[in-house]
Amino acid sequence: MNALDKKINEYFQGLVVRKDLVKAVKGNAIVPTYVLEYLLGQYCATNDEDSIQSGIETVREILRKHYVHRNEAGLIRSTIKEKGRHKVIDKISVDLNEKTDAYEATFSNLGIK
Repeated sequence: MNALDKKINEYFQGLVVRKDLVKAVKGNAIVPTYVLEYLLGQYCATNDEDSIQSGIETVREILRKHYVHRNEAGLIRSTIKEKGRHKVIDKISVDLNEKTDAYEATFSNLGIK
C-alpha cells in the first residue's frame, strides 16, 4: 500500500471502496456494481488484510442469502409466505396510485407489487 492509500484510509476511514475487490467478489455473479460497492464499503473499508478477507466472505454470504435473482424469485416468494418476512436486495420502484391515494412498490427481480 502506497503513501496515498494510507493517507486516504487514515482520513476517510470506513468510507473507502477498493475497486479491485469489486471485481474479485463479483466474478460471474449478476449483481449491480453499486450493490457490491455499498457492501464492500460497509465490510471491507480497512487496510487490514485479515479484516478484508473476513469482509469479503461476509459480503458473499449476504449476497447469497438476500440478493434476488429472477430465476429464484419463486423460491423467495415462498420463503416470504412461509416465514412472513425475508430481507431482500432488489431494485424497487415506487409509484403513487392516485385512485387509492397510496404508494405502491414494485420489486423488479422478485416480481411482486
